[in-house]
Amino acid sequence: MGASPPSIESVCVFCGSSDAAAPALLSDAAAFGRVLAAEGRRLIYGGGGVGLMGACARAAHEAGGDVLGIIPEFLTSRERALDVVETIVVRSMHERKQIMFERSDGFVVLPGGIGTLEEIIELLSWRRLDLHRKPVVFYSPEGFWEPLFKLLEHTVAAQLTPPDFMDSWAVAGAVDDILPHLDGRLAQGDVEAAALTTTRVT
Repeated sequence: MGASPPSIESVCVFCGSSDAAAPALLSDAAAFGRVLAAEGRRLIYGGGGVGLMGACARAAHEAGGDVLGIIPEFLTSRERALDVVETIVVRSMHERKQIMFERSDGFVVLPGGIGTLEEIIELLSWRRLDLHRKPVVFYSPEGFWEPLFKLLEHTVAAQLTPPDFMDSWAVAGAVDDILPHLDGRLAQGDVEAAALTTTRVT
């Protein structure tokens, strides 16, 4: 018999860490945490207990889900690491992102700020360099991520980014659509094509 097809068992979630986020966004993050728990998917996240990340992780844990947080030591107080879930404390942001990548089968980007942008741009850059083909889905309620997509389209129009780069992700407009999109990307061939070789900086 042939090998089993790849599946998405661990989902990395990038999202905002601000408690000042709109209540609807915090509610959506919690709802997605419950979806992950109900589907039996492991949540990999940034380890904090604040903002959307805290809402998502807390809801997944309370719903009986498997949760793994990865957080740099210098952020354990600022982002109030959750002590009720498994948490790996690392030395740097680079190490955090490396482990999040290695432990995840796919990525979901919920609304977030500059930190979320930094994480997802690096992830998409790695994909542009053919370092991975793991599925990526943006959750973009009310067009939250449209300005980013417009900026990326601008770089394509300027012939600084290849046109097919815009096919590197899917966009979901409702929480219940996120995992179907993620699974759909995998079915279409978004699988890890090469080992990540990015040098760790610690």
